[in-house]
Amino acid sequence: MTNFLTAPGVEYAWRTDIGRLRSRNEDSVAIDAGSGLLVVADGMGGHNAGDVASRMAIEGVIGAMQGSTGEDDQRLVAAVRQANDAIYAAAGEDYERSGMGTTVVAVWLRPTRLVVAHVGDSRLYRLRDGVIEALTRDHSQVQDLVDRGILTPAQARASTRKNFLSRALGTDPDVVIDSAAHTPAAGDVYLLCSDGLTNMVEDEEIVAIIRGSASLAAATELLVAQANEYGGRDNISVALARLG
Repeated sequence: MTNFLTAPGVEYAWRTDIGRLRSRNEDSVAIDAGSGLLVVADGMGGHNAGDVASRMAIEGVIGAMQGSTGEDDQRLVAAVRQANDAIYAAAGEDYERSGMGTTVVAVWLRPTRLVVAHVGDSRLYRLRDGVIEALTRDHSQVQDLVDRGILTPAQARASTRKNFLSRALGTDPDVVIDSAAHTPAAGDVYLLCSDGLTNMVEDEEIVAIIRGSASLAAATELLVAQANEYGGRDNISVALARLG
């Protein structure tokens, strides 16, 4: 089911789907319109309790940021770090959860500033004036090879190792969290998503679906449906925000 809500100057829609091949959904999505927060987390497949880790990530970030209205960008980074500490501790306390981890991409959207913090290969995109731009860089082994010039982007997309993360939330007590700040503009659409979308649907098609949809809710439905149409090999999660 797609969730949809509005807040002053912003529309939101989000959905998570199990896909076609997985037996359970290890993705989690949350939006807190009151704080301007959007969070997507993708529990690490093949690891114990990935769904627990992703849920702890979004609950931890949202809980730590509840009611935040200040201008300190590092609040979001601190919230993600707090979630990392909680997941790491929980994994150490329960053998069945040993090694659990998750990606996370978290956005704090304010009237004149957008802050993003992320770990892993879930992504943030901005669609502005018909042009899509990735505002995060994947923390994956394949992306590292692209950055070093060993693989081309096309080779990376076809690689069977593209899901091997070089960094994840909850697996290391001293995780490095990437963060950045951007200036939002009226008409911007921001997309947070797990790799269940981006591994299946090309950027150009994502743009076409968002621009051609009657609403954000319809766009989330169509994005998920397209990923499933192309095979749905993983869980699929999308969160959209459009600025008025």
